[in-house]
Order: sequence, then C-alpha cells, then structure tokens
Amino acid sequence: MLSATAAVNTTPAYCFGSCAACSGVPSTNYATYWWNDAVFYEVFVRSFYDSNGDGKGDFAGLTSKLDYLNDGNAATTTDLGVTALWLMPTMASPSYHGYDISDYKATQPDYGTMAEFETFLAAAHQRGIKVILDLVLNHSSNQHPWFTQSASSTTSPY
Repeated sequence: MLSATAAVNTTPAYCFGSCAACSGVPSTNYATYWWNDAVFYEVFVRSFYDSNGDGKGDFAGLTSKLDYLNDGNAATTTDLGVTALWLMPTMASPSYHGYDISDYKATQPDYGTMAEFETFLAAAHQRGIKVILDLVLNHSSNQHPWFTQSASSTTSPY
C-alpha cells in the first residue's frame, strides 16, 4: 500500500537555472525534457470520479483511481501507463469549469481541501506520475478581489 506521507521527490521537473540541483545554467537540450516521452492524461476533476456521492468529482476520487492510471509497477499491464496528469483548473472559482479564478491560493471547494490535494499529489508522485496544473493567469473571476476593487472606484486606473 502506498503512503501519502512517504517522502516525495521535490526536485523540479525543469529548472530555469535557479535550483540547488543544477549548475545554474538552464538546459538547451530540448530532447531531454521529461515531457517529450510522457504519456499525458488530461483530467477535469469535476467529472472524473466522485468519492462522496455528491455528483461531483473530487481529489479523493482522483486519488482512489490512480492505480487505474498508473499503479507504479512497470511490470503490470492492467493500468493505462500514464506518466503525467494535466489537471484542468483546480483553484476556487464560481463556475463549473474553473476558468475564472476567484482565489488563486485556494482549491475549488467542491473538489476538496488543500490537504486532500496534497494527498493526491503525494500519491501520484509515489507512482512516478508528474502533475501539471492548468493555471489561468490571463484573466480572473468578476468575484476576485482584483476585479471587485477595481470596479468599486470610478477613479481606479483599471
């Protein structure tokens, strides 16, 4: 059984020359990047797997199905062989799709807590699965403080 509290490799998948594990010079050997050979599986958490019966997928449901994606054992043939998960937006948002973030520091409440996300992340890493997030930075929700503060004043430069 995999443990969510086991040590997790926190070495960045790609370093821009700023981590302790590298020489301080970014690599230009693009053929060696991990994503070139990765088997990606994109996940819309809301519709992937519901663990608590509320009709919405969640981090606990995603964690419970990791063995289906990759059980961490290269000798088995019963999983999909996924080596990287691309999660569609998981931050707090007023919409079902999550592409209008209202809080960049919080998880979507329907999906679970930050602790549940971290449990999922640790379990994925234990199986050798890398995780990337769809981070929406070019716009935010009309409920985000940046929007509400700028809209509340006629003298706002925004």
